[in-house]
Amino acid sequence: MFLSDQGNAPDHDKTSDKVRAAVKVHDEYGPVKEAAVRESQAKQRLIAGGGDVGVGSHTGDADSSRSDALVPLSNDGVRGEGNSRALVAVNIGQQQMLVPKKAQTMPKPNWHPPWKLYRVISGHIGWVRCLAVEPGNEWFCSGAADRVIKIWDLASGTLKLTLTGHVSTVRGVAVSARQPYLFSCGEDKMVKCWDLEQNKTIRHYHGHLSACYALALHPTIDILTTCGRDGTVRVWDIRTKACVHTMTGHTNTVADVKCQAPEPQVISGSHDCTVRLWDLAMGRTRVTLTNHKKSVRAVAIHPVQYSFASGSPDNIKQWKFPDGNFMQNLSGHNSIINSLACNSDGVLVSAADNGSMYFWDWRTGYNFQRIQAAVQPGSIHSEAGIFTLQFDHSGSRLITGETDKTIKIYKEDETATEETHPINWRPDIYRKKKY
Repeated sequence: MFLSDQGNAPDHDKTSDKVRAAVKVHDEYGPVKEAAVRESQAKQRLIAGGGDVGVGSHTGDADSSRSDALVPLSNDGVRGEGNSRALVAVNIGQQQMLVPKKAQTMPKPNWHPPWKLYRVISGHIGWVRCLAVEPGNEWFCSGAADRVIKIWDLASGTLKLTLTGHVSTVRGVAVSARQPYLFSCGEDKMVKCWDLEQNKTIRHYHGHLSACYALALHPTIDILTTCGRDGTVRVWDIRTKACVHTMTGHTNTVADVKCQAPEPQVISGSHDCTVRLWDLAMGRTRVTLTNHKKSVRAVAIHPVQYSFASGSPDNIKQWKFPDGNFMQNLSGHNSIINSLACNSDGVLVSAADNGSMYFWDWRTGYNFQRIQAAVQPGSIHSEAGIFTLQFDHSGSRLITGETDKTIKIYKEDETATEETHPINWRPDIYRKKKY
């Protein structure tokens, strides 16, 4: 239908051009225009009142003196028609100065040494799904698809203990800093409490209607939070085994849950593409973050700063507590992100289904290293996924649980310097994208 007219551009709409120009002028030069209007109004009032347009000239009218105080300063410090080319007006005390608006540039990232693999631990006969380091930093435990929980010495990598009791894949483990207890949950809907003095199960927490995918211990209160495929986050009293809250709101599997002492005390990420911050006292949602386009499978709380990150195949996003204000996107890890971990040095690590690990500078979002995990000899190449990440309590060692049934431990390269591994950093104009 439009074949004969395809080479001609559409006619200019003068009305839309005017609207566009007006919007642009208001956006870029609004403060300057308002300052000029105020200046002319002040002059008219002074002339009408018989005053002189000069420094310190006041009429008895309080309104005119207030308007006079808003007249911008010129280059020689006298109120008058300033010929400044500034775009933003800054009010300092009773004066209004005009300062140039600069484009925000990306801050330079901190240098971090690269990480290298130094130990591979084999022992499980199924995918390693979860890890937890004990508070004394001497050993760590792992749960896997072979239905057992194994406890390993962190320094030597030797096996210390094997706990059996789950009848399906173990998906979450946590070690208490307040009691000699280990907590675990799995796809068998069971949440167990293990007494490490007797090495046996002493409590079961019944209530999940489907597979339980993650758990987290509160650092200061004796409660345990779990989440799973039934779309709920459940809060348990550790001692009495009572379900304190069943927090509903997610419309799909809840993949990860984290706890912290300050508000909001519970954070969860779900396959319904949302992150929820929960009010623990009321047992209901405090904030729902809907910025992600795809499933959120991982959440990590910064150990020092009052902020956290959430991982999804579209982006890793950083948020500020307590209201979940968006900070920035960490883009580039285009895969299904299964786990996130952050240490106090500001190193954020994301691990994906394709065996890739990306290391980020927390403050700037700069990706300073990428590692492709090597599969164990005998594994098929497709078994290269990483399911879980965990820093030890010193932040100097990174433990990963993988689909080739191994646990790998990484540490920083002591021989690396800023000269041998420079930051490949280019100062771009800083554009924060929310979606």
